[in-house]
Amino acid sequence: MHQHPELSLQEFETTAFIKKELDKMGIAYDTPLETGVVAYIKGTGDKSIAFRADIDALPIHEENNVDYRSQVDNVMHACGHDGHITMLLAFVKQVKELSKVSPLKSTVYFIFQPAEETYGGANILLNQYQFDMTPSFVFGLHMMPDEKEGVIVSKPGPITASATEYRFFVKGLSAHVANKEQGHSAGEALLAILNQLSQLQQYHLAGLHQNIVHIGSFKSGEAINTVPSNAYLEGTIRTYSQEDLDIVKEQMTKIKQASELLTNCSVDLVFAEGYPSTINDMTAYDLMKDASEDTSLTWVEKVEPYLFGEDFSFYQQLAPSSFAFLGCRNEDKGYVTGLHTSTLNFDERVLEKGVELYTSLLKRFEETV
Repeated sequence: MHQHPELSLQEFETTAFIKKELDKMGIAYDTPLETGVVAYIKGTGDKSIAFRADIDALPIHEENNVDYRSQVDNVMHACGHDGHITMLLAFVKQVKELSKVSPLKSTVYFIFQPAEETYGGANILLNQYQFDMTPSFVFGLHMMPDEKEGVIVSKPGPITASATEYRFFVKGLSAHVANKEQGHSAGEALLAILNQLSQLQQYHLAGLHQNIVHIGSFKSGEAINTVPSNAYLEGTIRTYSQEDLDIVKEQMTKIKQASELLTNCSVDLVFAEGYPSTINDMTAYDLMKDASEDTSLTWVEKVEPYLFGEDFSFYQQLAPSSFAFLGCRNEDKGYVTGLHTSTLNFDERVLEKGVELYTSLLKRFEETV
């Protein structure tokens, strides 16, 4: 899988590989989308539990000098999703063996989900797929090179931020600099927007809350001696609270309106809704944490949530859910670079730890059914 990475919604070979492995094991599955698979092993009772792995790669050219490096130019599993697939397939095999020893009381779903990186594949899948039995819980693991091997990192409540993009499009009126008063400067409007955006977090959001209103890039103007007729600004918003996100969007709308009044320019403000904040349900979190006690893993409760987005957040609309990170940092082997880098690498043996946690989780859940 690492040698044959595929971008979001293009995971055709990856999906074929997953289906081939499931067929070998005699596992039933559905394909609600063109890519991705929802496999399941039915239990005897009326309860179910779900585990998720994302399957897409990133548009990054791999720089690792290894035999298994990506064979696709400018595409790489730089976020460890190939590891997520491997863990879940190994867990399917483990559950299949367990069901031979003793029939499962609960139905187990294994979600191989496309397009986490760009299109919110979790949301797409949930809009298209109807579970025969709504899961009691959904669990997910993600590789984390910032933490050492054998460590599981998570926290109750928010664990990743919401990610929403915003864009300002400014249209002014051009004029020669000699007659600048005849124009409407998109540059002036841009300055007003920039000034107010830089104050938004300071004056309109609670000081104890964690939020980011980031200005990513901006530009204005066409020539050295003309009034700028166009301007553009884009950035991203990261929050853990829907209320805070609503405040940011409301204030940005007011900033747009104010800049129009001040400068006589027209301004369009466009939001690209991203992923909600991933919020670990307390019951699901406790079950996951307790399950780690039956493994060789060390559970570490993170104090602050991560500021990146993660579309696992959509599963909390389906059922109580919990998300955790599996440490894979190994300084002796040089596996120290972060997610979304061209040199991400890890020892495959750490994936056994993830399977161990999944198996313990299922056993704990079976005890409650």
